Formats: sequence, C-alpha cells, structure tokens
Amino acid sequence: MNALNLALFDLLNAPQDAPSSIVLFARLCAVQLIWLVPALLVIGWLRGSERLKRPLLEAFMATLLALAASYAIGLIWPTPRPFMVPVGEYLLEHRATPAFPSNHLTIMLTMGFSLMLHATTRRIASALLIVALPVAWARVFLGVHFPQDMLGAALLAASVAGLVGACRSWLVAPIYYHVASRLYRWLFAPLIQRGWVER
Repeated sequence: MNALNLALFDLLNAPQDAPSSIVLFARLCAVQLIWLVPALLVIGWLRGSERLKRPLLEAFMATLLALAASYAIGLIWPTPRPFMVPVGEYLLEHRATPAFPSNHLTIMLTMGFSLMLHATTRRIASALLIVALPVAWARVFLGVHFPQDMLGAALLAASVAGLVGACRSWLVAPIYYHVASRLYRWLFAPLIQRGWVER
C-alpha cells in the first residue's frame, strides 16, 4: 500500500475524539445519499419526457456495466478495507468485502458522468457530482475505504460512462425504443391514461 494513500487516509479518517454530530453527518452522507440515484431514475421515468428518459437509461446501463467491472476488479485484485488491515478509526459497520473501487462512488459518479454527456441533463449531472464529494469523504472518514478506492471509482466511472456514451446509437437507442419504452408503457398504461405519469 503506497505511502501517499496512507497519508491521505490519515488526514481524512476520523480522529479518536470526533464529535458525534460530525460522525452522524458522515454516516448520513456515506449511507443515505446513494438513494438519490434510484429516486432520480424512478421520478425521471415517471415524470420526465424522452429528453430525460433516454439519458437516464444510458446512465443506468453505464452504471450496471461499471458495477460489473468493479466486481471483476474485486475478484482479481481483492484490496482490503482499512478496518481489515487494521488502520485508523472504524465507525461504520461494513462487511469485509474488497474495497477497490468504491461501489457507492462508482454508482454516483457513473450516473453523473454519463448524464454530463447530454446537454439536457447537465444540471442534474452537476448536482450528482457535487453530492458525490461528501459521499467519498464520509466513507474514508468512517474507515470503510481508502482514498485510492475513490480514485479508482472515479477512473472507472469516467471510462465506462464515456464508452457507453460512444456506443449509444447502436447500444442504448435500440434498448430504449424496443424494450424499455414498450415495457414502461405496458406496465404503467392505466396511470398514463389518467395522466398521472408521463407517456
């Protein structure tokens, strides 16, 4: 484990006398903010137009691919978490799974980077990318990740989002028109007829 990674971890990890209010805030960031992603997907598809649904589908597909890659990296190179070494303070219960890259940050950054590729969703993307910063800090602060896990997540997310974006014409568009849209209209037909959700 390189010295810079450990030095950054020592700088960001919680001190022994961390105030309970800061620990509570960190736990909120580390665990709860991730739920903004499924909320965005659900609300975006129920209330958004095609200009929002297509980028959301692309971002969702990119995120699934990034998570699959993250799982493969964990199998090939199972990097320990700080509490498994052990180093630093450990303030959040977590299973002893491979740490690199961070799945939480991979999800948020892949969604954000993918949505940033579309002019119509750049504001949403910017908000997601900003929210991802306290998530990254909190998971290091609480002792479940090293800074290198966050860097790995950022590199993976950017790479996969760019790859899926480059393939959108033959990968995302057919799935949107022939699978996702049809399935959505079939499942939500009664609500669409009543005007409660967008077509």
